[in-house]
Order: sequence, then structure tokens, then C-alpha cells
Amino acid sequence: MEEKNERSVISMPRIGDKAPEFRAVSTQGNIHFPNDYSGSWVILFSHPADFTPVCTSEFMTFANMESQFQEANCELVGLSIDGLYSHIAWLRTIKEKIEYKGMKNIEVKFPLIEDITMEVANKYGMIQPGEDSTKAVRAVFFIDPHGIIRTIIYYPLSLGRNFDEIYRVVIALQTADKFSVATPADWRPGDEVIVPPAGSCGIAKDRMENTDENVHCYDWFFCTKKIEEEEILNAILKKEEHTH
Repeated sequence: MEEKNERSVISMPRIGDKAPEFRAVSTQGNIHFPNDYSGSWVILFSHPADFTPVCTSEFMTFANMESQFQEANCELVGLSIDGLYSHIAWLRTIKEKIEYKGMKNIEVKFPLIEDITMEVANKYGMIQPGEDSTKAVRAVFFIDPHGIIRTIIYYPLSLGRNFDEIYRVVIALQTADKFSVATPADWRPGDEVIVPPAGSCGIAKDRMENTDENVHCYDWFFCTKKIEEEEILNAILKKEEHTH
């Protein structure tokens, strides 16, 4: 008899899928996800456990940047498989006792979901048995205002996330949508963006003959144009809605 493979297959949603729906209890009350966030971008992220150092550094950083994400029409939702009272105690400890990299008195105002049954974590493929069968890895799901998953980033338990990159992804995705462009490697607002590939021989010829002075072509298939940082940020950021 053949030996059965005991490792379970981990299913997870993919880019372009509708974000799996769920209802849950959180530190900010009941959540119906992603329905409660219709019209906004949202980052759903998991962490392995409360009262752990890497997770503490991450939650403090997310909380410190929350208004920055909100200005970009993006809300934050955290999750771990710990219980609600553990979440509350941990977040109180962060606010009352922890000072890290100049951050102190940090109050986590975004929801932290209780998932002791691992129902949500399993729906999103956050449990990776090869890493740990009882803790969620550091998953990050970027979900657009229509509830569609647009980007997924996974980190192992030992690696804290890069929050500059997480914020850059939020801005880059919205830039691509609003201006119908793509963003090249290491793109930041103000850098050149990539225009869609030429859809006909005529357009390719025009581009190579530089008939559009706003477009720079490295070859017929690789053309960029400049969009000023101010134009991009004015189209995305909504500071007036999140004054504190």
C-alpha cells in the first residue's frame, strides 16, 4: 500500500479573486469582511501571536502609520488566532509600557480579529504547516474598493515586514488604476511610469519616431512617461478627510 502524504494541501485565494467573506469579533466590535469596507482599500494582515516581540514592533509601526494609510483611502485589519481578551491585554500593554524606535503611547485603533478557531486564517491560507501548524504566518492581503484581492505578500515568522514597501504598494496600485499605467521596479511617486504596450504597428512606429514628446521609448514595447509626484498624490491622498 502506498504511503499517504500526510501534509495537508493549503488553499489560499489568489490575486484577482474576490476576498473570502467572513464575520468575526474584533477589538473594535463585530466585522463583516470585506462588506464593511466597500469603497475603501483595505489591508488584511495576520501575525503569529500576541505578546511576541516581532509582532509588537509591527503593530506599533502599523498603528503609527494608520493615518498615513487612511489618507490613501486604505484601512487596516489585523488577525491572529489568539482570543479577544488576549488581544485587548496585549494592545493595552503596547500603549502603557512599550517604547520602541521613538514610538510610545501607541494606541492601536484598527480592528484586531479573534480567530481562535482558525476559520479565517484557513480561508486565507495564513496557516502554513511547514512553518507552524498552530500560528498564522505574516500574510498581507491588499484588497481594493470592490473587494478584489490585488496583491499578496507572505513573510515567515522570523521576518518583520517592510512597512515602507506596504505603503508603496498601496500608492502604486492606485496610481496604476487612476492613470492606466504600470509601475517599474522600485517605483516611487514622481518616477516615470510605464505606458501600456503599443497595440498596433502604427502606434509602435509613432512611438519610435518620437511623435509624442511626453513619452520616452527604450524600444517599441518599453515606453515611459513622467507623472509628477504632486499630480499622483493629489489624485490619491485625501488628507482633508482624516484630520486629527
